[in-house]
Amino acid sequence: MAGLHIGHIAPPIIENRSKEDTQELALLLNAQRLSKSYGAAPLFEDLSLSISDGDRLGLIGPNGSGKSTLLEILAGRRDPDSGDIAVRKNVQLSYVAQDSQFLPGQTVRQVIRQALDRSSIPENERAAREAETLGRAGFSDFEADAAALSGGWRKRLAIAEALATAPDLLLLDEPTNHLDLAGIEWLESLLQSARFAAVVISHDRYFLENVATEVAELNRIYAGGLLRVAGNYSAFLVRKGEFLQAQMKQQESLANRVRTEIEWLRRGPKARATKAKARINQAHEMIADLADRKARSRTGAVGIDFSATERKTKRLIELDEVSYSIPDRTLFSELDFILTAGVRVGLVGPNGSGKTTLLRLLRGELVPEAGEVRRAEQLRVVYFDQNRELNPGVALRRALAPDGDSVIYQDRTVHVASWAARFLFTGEQLNQPVGRLSGGEKARVLIAKLMLEPADVLLLDEPTNDLDIPTLEILEDSLLEFRGALVLVTHDRYLLDRVSTVVLGFDGQGGAGQFADYCQWELWQAERNQPKEKLSTATSITDAPAPRVKKKLSYLEAREYGMLEQRIAEAEQVVREKQSTLETPSVLADGRLLQSAFEELRDAQAAVDELYARWAELEEKIS
Repeated sequence: MAGLHIGHIAPPIIENRSKEDTQELALLLNAQRLSKSYGAAPLFEDLSLSISDGDRLGLIGPNGSGKSTLLEILAGRRDPDSGDIAVRKNVQLSYVAQDSQFLPGQTVRQVIRQALDRSSIPENERAAREAETLGRAGFSDFEADAAALSGGWRKRLAIAEALATAPDLLLLDEPTNHLDLAGIEWLESLLQSARFAAVVISHDRYFLENVATEVAELNRIYAGGLLRVAGNYSAFLVRKGEFLQAQMKQQESLANRVRTEIEWLRRGPKARATKAKARINQAHEMIADLADRKARSRTGAVGIDFSATERKTKRLIELDEVSYSIPDRTLFSELDFILTAGVRVGLVGPNGSGKTTLLRLLRGELVPEAGEVRRAEQLRVVYFDQNRELNPGVALRRALAPDGDSVIYQDRTVHVASWAARFLFTGEQLNQPVGRLSGGEKARVLIAKLMLEPADVLLLDEPTNDLDIPTLEILEDSLLEFRGALVLVTHDRYLLDRVSTVVLGFDGQGGAGQFADYCQWELWQAERNQPKEKLSTATSITDAPAPRVKKKLSYLEAREYGMLEQRIAEAEQVVREKQSTLETPSVLADGRLLQSAFEELRDAQAAVDELYARWAELEEKIS
């Protein structure tokens, strides 16, 4: 490999640890000063990263920052422009790409057997390994055509293929993109109990919260190109906030020093003296350093704002005892609900349970085999297709503005260059074919197209695939502000919990139910002892009472619960301080000070009471 050295490394001794931690921690892979560019644009420069036994590293970063390229370099599938990678001797490394493809006619069993043939596992152990791998992955039909599987099951098979080789280090690129919610939970459980190390590119915040022991962000705003934090995603957010605040203070301090030096340079110092020469050189270095910091900290945000129509009609779509089947089974039967403006429905269920089918029924693309779908007159429905069909040969300019050099957005004419910039595309990219864009960039193109269509109803089928976390957060805010109705299929549980006002869940066996959130649907699934018994559905999503089941803590509630004990201790300390102040002789002798001290004590005690009440509320949820 050009510019790349593959070597072997010995595990280091970790010092300054407890007795239990003084054992050797095996360093599996060490990458030093990696750089990669495409044309004149660098993805990353002088990037260093190490992976040790037991690491579960979540790798995040903006679209286009080079995450997938970095993972391919670590896997030995792509060459860096420069840098060294050292891999410990006899380390088995497995890599799972974003898109999982298999040869036509290749069975599930054959995929695993061929993986075992490539491994170093003894031949007499392979049969047991094959059965264990397929069983853990949830496959029942081992002779199924691998290429004909759904996207989620192809992803499961690709992961199982990697696991069959007994890896020491597993590299996963966006593994949750095509998995359904059950598949994501399967992968979480797998990684949590795994003995191998893993590096996972993911933008699924709940997944990172549940799986990662470390989180690293690949981003040009960091001097080394990477910020790595021990802990889960919540811990990373705290450390990132501290880092950015410290970096901002350093930049402000440097800017003040640069202003002083610029004033000194303007006075025309004589450079003959050695001290003057040194100061001039130092001034230029400081100016260059400040320019570099400003360049790295310059970031953009996607502008997402879906346009709702001014329709006054409240009832938009009504489903009256709608049923739909496929050749081998019923997807749902006698389904009733009314979709009204302002309602945001999250659709959940296993792959193949009918979520996309329901979207196509709502859109009018399919006709129910029984029942009726009634739509308001001249209803405007905007649909986001998970397959993201874009002509790969069309230039980005034409994909964003099909009819000319501008678009009409909210009754305003916007030039295509400005419209592209809103979605973080540069002027140089406008003539680039769409086929060369990353998955996240293609998603942004489709969102840009949707925003040009005023809608009464938004139907979004897996819109979050490949989107980076900052874009996901902007998408969430936009959906919360949308005044029409929304029906959303997504595997992103955080977005589902935050955006949905109601969850419509399918069990994959013809049953359906309406729930307050994803956690209630999970409990419903677990408690169903009679799979074929149909749960009655309400006549209106807006009026239906949610099942009375206890909720698990959401991601934000879990963070809050984890910090409550410390917050209560701090609040009680404030009460003690206020009580001490109230008993001070000088305060007792002054009526005005006494009244003020008493009010402060009362407010401090009220804060403690409020925190205890919140603790009791969260405790009840998890009891």
